[in-house]
Amino acid sequence: MKLVTKQTEGVSKETHAVERPYLSPPVNIFETKDAYLLEAEMPGVVKNGLEITLEGNVLTFVGRRADEVLPGATLCYRESKPADFRRMFEIDPEVDTGKIGAKMEQGVLTLTLPKAEKAKPRRIAVGE
Repeated sequence: MKLVTKQTEGVSKETHAVERPYLSPPVNIFETKDAYLLEAEMPGVVKNGLEITLEGNVLTFVGRRADEVLPGATLCYRESKPADFRRMFEIDPEVDTGKIGAKMEQGVLTLTLPKAEKAKPRRIAVGE
């Protein structure tokens, strides 16, 4: 399996009046007999702030965090960066790209990358 990280630096201009940098979210990748699972930590990102695209063999996901605005409050101190998340991976041909699934739960994106039937191990019967 080859999941190669592509360029992740950049500036988000799509939905913000002020340009915001992209952060590269940390990921965990697991393999089962049927699929690869990719988990990406993107705190502050909700389902409608997520964009996932597959162009050729490059999988890209972008998570946009909403600007925190508390009515009647002034920001006094900030440790979190006002940035969005972006990560790109080159997908191996053994992934069935037509069946990729995604879910977002508590700031963690989980992508399921099913293996193509030809890539799954199979048992070969020995004839007599």
